[in-house]
Amino acid sequence: MADKKEVDRDEPCLQIGEVADRTGVTQRTLRFYEERGLLKPPTRMEGGFRLYSQNDVGRVEQIKRLQSLLGLTLAEIKDMVEAEEVQEELNATYRPDLDLPERIERVTKRIEVTQRQSEIISTKLAAMEEMKKEVDEKLDRFSTRLADLEKRRDEVASAAKG
Repeated sequence: MADKKEVDRDEPCLQIGEVADRTGVTQRTLRFYEERGLLKPPTRMEGGFRLYSQNDVGRVEQIKRLQSLLGLTLAEIKDMVEAEEVQEELNATYRPDLDLPERIERVTKRIEVTQRQSEIISTKLAAMEEMKKEVDEKLDRFSTRLADLEKRRDEVASAAKG
């Protein structure tokens, strides 16, 4: 019945139109996210209809948030999302009885994926800081120009009175 992944029966399964409505993206966008690896291939019903879980809905909302807040590209979002998946997998497979080398390896992996997320965000912040600097410089120039014009206006008004 399920082509690509097992259905967690405890989670409600939503068809593509329902997910699109809940998340505010188009059905085509959902298919595109799937094609680009941003969403895992959904479970499919016998007729081939896609079925999404609440986790999938959360993933789409995370993608939208990353796009709108940080202006990330889909490739960057994929890296961010994959890093979260690694973290979730490590959490799901945690065992307190692991030997020390394995625990070190797991924490090292957490650091690696979190560093990648930090690099992506830092790159965006640097670009935004540069853009803000340019806008602030324009604002300073315009403010200086306005002050000069207002000074000239006041001088002309004073000369006309005197």
